[in-house]
Amino acid sequence: MRIGLFATCLGDTLFPDAVKATAILLTRLGHDVVFPPGQTCCGQMHVNTGYQREPVPLVRNFADGFGDASIEAVVMPSGSCAGSVRHQHRIVADRYGDAALRAGVDAVAAKTYELSELLVDVLGVTRVGAYFPHRVTYHPTCHSLRMLRVGDKPLRLLRAVEGIDLVELPGADSCCGFGGTFALKNAETSTAMLHDKTDNITATGAEVCTAGDSSCLMHIGGGLSRIRSGTRTLHLARILAATRTTPDVLTEASV
Repeated sequence: MRIGLFATCLGDTLFPDAVKATAILLTRLGHDVVFPPGQTCCGQMHVNTGYQREPVPLVRNFADGFGDASIEAVVMPSGSCAGSVRHQHRIVADRYGDAALRAGVDAVAAKTYELSELLVDVLGVTRVGAYFPHRVTYHPTCHSLRMLRVGDKPLRLLRAVEGIDLVELPGADSCCGFGGTFALKNAETSTAMLHDKTDNITATGAEVCTAGDSSCLMHIGGGLSRIRSGTRTLHLARILAATRTTPDVLTEASV
C-alpha cells in the first residue's frame, strides 16, 4: 500500500523520532511510505481555540497535499490530528470553504487514520515484529479514545510485542489535563488532573508510559520528571518500531 505520512506540528518541531518510527515500521511491513512536501499544521489548534475561519488555507493545503489518488491511505502518529482531519476539517469547509474544498476534505478524511487504526483496521496486523523488553503502561489519549474511538487497538498491538511487560493503568480513561491551550488557560485544573495521572502511572511501577499522542506524552513526561518518578514517556510508534536488531534507546526526553 502507498501511504502518505503526515508529520504533525509537534512531530516536525519537537518529536521527530515518533514520525521516523512510523515510517520505519510501515516500511518494514512492506509498504511504500511517502512524505508529501509542503506540509503545514492541520489547523487543529486554531479550531480548538475558536478561530475557525483562519485555518481554511491549512485545511485546503492538507486536502491538496494528501488528495493525490496514488496515496491510498494517510497516517499520522497523533490521535488528535487524525481527529481534526476527520471531523474538524469538514466543519471548517462547510462554514468557510467552497464545494471544491468540501469534496477534497471528504476524500482525504475517508482515508486518514491514526497509526493503530491503520495497522489493525486497514492493514490487518497486530503482531508487527516488535521487541521491547520493558515494563510498560498505556495511556489512551482523549481524542483517540473519544473522537476516533480506537478502543483497544493500541493495547492489542502492545500485547503482541515480544518481551514486553504490559501493565494496566488505573484510571486509564481519565484525561491527563493537557488539552492544548486548556493547560495554559486553566493551569490549576490541568495541574490537578496531571497529578492524578502521574500518581496512577507511578503506582504501576512501569519503566515507560506510552500513548499515541506526543502532546499528551509531553505533558505527562513533564509531570513525571518533576516528581522524579523514574518513569519515561515513549510514543507507541517507537515501541512498535523497535526490534531485537534495532532497539529503541530510551532517553530522559523520549517522546
